[in-house]
Amino acid sequence: MAEKKQFVTILGSTGSIGKSTLDVINDHQDKFVLYALTANKNYKLLLQQVQQFHPRHVVIVDEQAAASFQHEAAQLQLNCIVHIGAKALEMVASESDVDVVMAAIVGAAGLLPTLAAAKSGKRILLANKEALVMSGELLMKTVQASGASLLPVDSEHNAIYQCLPNNFNGQSLAELGIRKIILTASGGPFLKTPFSELKTVTPEQACNHPNWSMGRKISVDSATMMNKGLELIEAHWLFSAPIEKIELLVQPQSVIHSMVEYIDGSVLAELGVPDMRTPIAHVLGLPARLENGVKSLDFVTLKQLDFLPLELDRYPLLKLVYKSLTMGKTAATCLNAANEVAVAAFLDNQIGFLQIADIVEQTLSTCELLPADNIENILAVDARAREISHAALEAM
Repeated sequence: MAEKKQFVTILGSTGSIGKSTLDVINDHQDKFVLYALTANKNYKLLLQQVQQFHPRHVVIVDEQAAASFQHEAAQLQLNCIVHIGAKALEMVASESDVDVVMAAIVGAAGLLPTLAAAKSGKRILLANKEALVMSGELLMKTVQASGASLLPVDSEHNAIYQCLPNNFNGQSLAELGIRKIILTASGGPFLKTPFSELKTVTPEQACNHPNWSMGRKISVDSATMMNKGLELIEAHWLFSAPIEKIELLVQPQSVIHSMVEYIDGSVLAELGVPDMRTPIAHVLGLPARLENGVKSLDFVTLKQLDFLPLELDRYPLLKLVYKSLTMGKTAATCLNAANEVAVAAFLDNQIGFLQIADIVEQTLSTCELLPADNIENILAVDARAREISHAALEAM
């Protein structure tokens, strides 16, 4: 009997993760059917994706882009149902026909549709780390209550997941005999740049990652090391890991994606060339492994692997991540919102690279925090933090 195909919604299909997901699905159309593709403004690329993959539904958040899409889709006689606005993201993430949701919308915009998928008991492939950063407690409780599954797509968290026992289901590290999790970082484009020179770096330099091809926002986060801070918070929730049991380590080649050290001294690592199709194929195919077009790791060519300590003094945003964890409540929500505002301003050449941390620090010290156990509080603090950050920008 033929294997039943799984219906997939991709939240953020025009981003780097969305495109890589479609690459994997394209090679396995006997296993997956596209239920919905979603985008914010990039309707041109979305048109191409719809022509190739024929999803039942399309969501475009931006109204002007949606109008352009509908006009061109009519001319091309594309057969899909078009939905407009952010609310529709929640609909295609929770629809009963959907089996798998790739949560790949960058930033806070991905929170509500990811929660909707969790409430509906979906198999969630989580590439949107901000959903856990903003609402870790709430999202994990929702997943547990609904019977949903939450599988990590970030290369580091996927590596950790692969190094855990096969029966991992939220147990504590102590129960699993784990001494610590080692979360690796590439160090970004400025690993060897003197700190004094960072004041003048440009958005183009910050987005020029040495190993990974990523969107502009996440590339800047990698350069400031905020991305690693967000991943630290994400790992805390995903793996029931106390922060003191998560070690950060620089691995410049981005070949060892992360490691798990057990109490008997064994260290398990997941290695591979830096290509997001590897973790995407892993979570899509579980429990099977899927071919994904990623080339083999050539150890002879690689020759060496370097390891460096992570110097906190070089990364003021990472210090603020640790501070937010000690503050508790909705501090991580505030931190994330301020960072999104500040990074957008940097990319728009409104502020300098080092001023990103200034905006985040000022917001984190000003914003009133609330308990993080309900979505209303989380959204309220997110909105207030953005107001404070914009005010701080205007005062500069």
